Parts: sequence; C-alpha cells; structure tokens
Amino acid sequence: MTDFNDRERAEEAKFALDEETLFRITARRNRLVGEWAAAKMGLTEAETEAYRKAVVQADFEEAGEEDVIRKLLGDMTAAGIDIDDATVRAALDEKMVEARRQLMGEA
Repeated sequence: MTDFNDRERAEEAKFALDEETLFRITARRNRLVGEWAAAKMGLTEAETEAYRKAVVQADFEEAGEEDVIRKLLGDMTAAGIDIDDATVRAALDEKMVEARRQLMGEA
C-alpha cells in the first residue's frame, strides 16, 4: 500500500510540475507574441513593454488562446495593420516553440 501511495504522490507532483511549466511557457509565448505585434504596430520601447503585459493579461479572460487572438487581431487592425487570423495563429505557434526552447534552456 505504501508503494501505491508513493507512486500516487509522485504522479500528482509530476502533474503539478507539468502544469506549472505549461503556464510559464504560455506566459512567455504571450510576451513574445506581444513583442512581435508591438513591433508590427511601431510601438515605442515603453509602449512595447506595456503591450506585452497586456497580452499576457488578456490570456486570463477565458480558457484557451482565443482571447489572445482576439486582442492581437483587434489591436493590430485598429492600428491599420493588414493581418488575418491565420497569421496571428502562425505567430502564436512560432512563439510557443521559441518560448519552450527559451524556458528549457534555462533549466
């Protein structure tokens, strides 16, 4: 019975670590894609920093990445950038890979 409890605790700890890692990767991805969008919109360094934070915050509105996509599309369209949903999704995918590499490089 002790082996079973030990294994169960180990699995719970691994799950918690995996969830924390995914959260950190996603937050980093959102910062990176915010920086990408800010560069396209021609924001200053200070505006870029604020925008990166705003994109990270937008991800807390609902589960999934649709809230981030809506924010990016809305802001970039309002700034006069000709952008579509597929381009934003591709940037999210690219930045997810970059964020994972960055985070795993720190470990």
